[in-house]
Amino acid sequence: MVAKKNLCVLILAAGKGTRMKSSLPKPLHPVCGVPMIAHSLRAAQALGPGAICVVVGHEAAAVMGSVTENVEKWGITAPVLFAEQKELNGSGGAVRAASEAISRFEQVLVLNGDVPLILPETLENMLTLAADKKAGALVLSMQVANPTGYGRIVRGKEDNFDCIVEEADADAATRRITEVNGGMYVFNSQDLTAALAKLTPQGPKHEFYLTDTLSFIKQAGKPVAVYALPDETEALGVNSRAELAQAEILMQRRINTKLMADGVRLIRPEDTYIEAGVQIGADTTIFPGTYIQGNTTIGANCLIEGGVMIRNCQIADNVIIRMGSYCDDSVVATTCEVGPYARLRPGAELKTKAKVGNFSEVKKSVIGEGSKVNHLTYIGDTDMGAGVNIGAGTITCNYDGQKKHRTVIGDHCFVGSNTNFVAPVEIKPYSKIGAGSTITKDVAENALAIARSRQVVLENKGIKND
Repeated sequence: MVAKKNLCVLILAAGKGTRMKSSLPKPLHPVCGVPMIAHSLRAAQALGPGAICVVVGHEAAAVMGSVTENVEKWGITAPVLFAEQKELNGSGGAVRAASEAISRFEQVLVLNGDVPLILPETLENMLTLAADKKAGALVLSMQVANPTGYGRIVRGKEDNFDCIVEEADADAATRRITEVNGGMYVFNSQDLTAALAKLTPQGPKHEFYLTDTLSFIKQAGKPVAVYALPDETEALGVNSRAELAQAEILMQRRINTKLMADGVRLIRPEDTYIEAGVQIGADTTIFPGTYIQGNTTIGANCLIEGGVMIRNCQIADNVIIRMGSYCDDSVVATTCEVGPYARLRPGAELKTKAKVGNFSEVKKSVIGEGSKVNHLTYIGDTDMGAGVNIGAGTITCNYDGQKKHRTVIGDHCFVGSNTNFVAPVEIKPYSKIGAGSTITKDVAENALAIARSRQVVLENKGIKND
């Protein structure tokens, strides 16, 4: 899309969201792992605007703080401004609060901070139609089966826009109209500024209705256009937990459909949770019950079995992650195998062809190329070389009660079952550790270390009594 430096995108995020029944401000509730306002910001960013202005009100500091802290992570490069609506007196009041930002630009696009499904292509189409019609204003409309609660779009001669009638003010004939206001607009900024000055409080709450500006612009002889949205779900506003769940389902369907179009195989897409921004390569197969979250990249031709949780991981090509495994903030190189029922904690790094098997846990450790941690093992704060074999029940004792210490295991070491490494300790390459050993001292290269008492058998000292 061509950058639009004369465009300001206004995102309204000042409302209380009382129906959410939450201490978290409504725009910060996540949909597929990203706050709703981030979805609106990303859609706005795709247009290449001169600025994005977020209108805040309820919990203003929390909303501004979240946006400011995360704009870079969300991929927002346009300047982000804030305007505060000190009195929550309707959508017209919200836009009035941003008058200073509006005055700097020729065109204004108004979005809401609780409409996470809107697509940049739709916003581009709105701007294009407004330009083609030389409109002072444009409103997004949609056809709905049940228009209850929406303002109705009333059309006049030649099917042109006439006005918007709120449901409380509509007569029986108007209420039967199924074309409704989608709550998004394009304005010529000068026309909008003039219309805002004419607003008066309306309704039982004495609010300023932004929809009234359309009538004022029309009365001033400027065209008001209507962009009919083909898919009403794009304009779904989230005002309750039920609507939040619906938005989550629709967004997940969109994400999964795009991944399958790009060559990813989802065995049961409706039972696979993948967050916005996750990248997955072609020919990767993902089984049901999998959760893939955060800043995660998965390469091509991987196999992710059922019941797997992956968060903020970088996974290369040809990796197998077996059922029930949990991977968090980890790096997995090509041709590795994890699980079943393994845990990679933050800081785990698996080199090429490494294996972490069932009921094994790795934390802040490097597992070297071709090394195997097959079962029932804890590896923490460890630097492990290539070609190492770790026997079942091995533990790196990395914490002395006050500090964490590191264990170093060199290339091609063999570690017998039920070994304890009491860090800090270093095992040089090509060494062997006898099963059942507790290693407290460094082991030289190509050595055999056995640290256990000799077996003693005392006859007639068992449990049998004659």
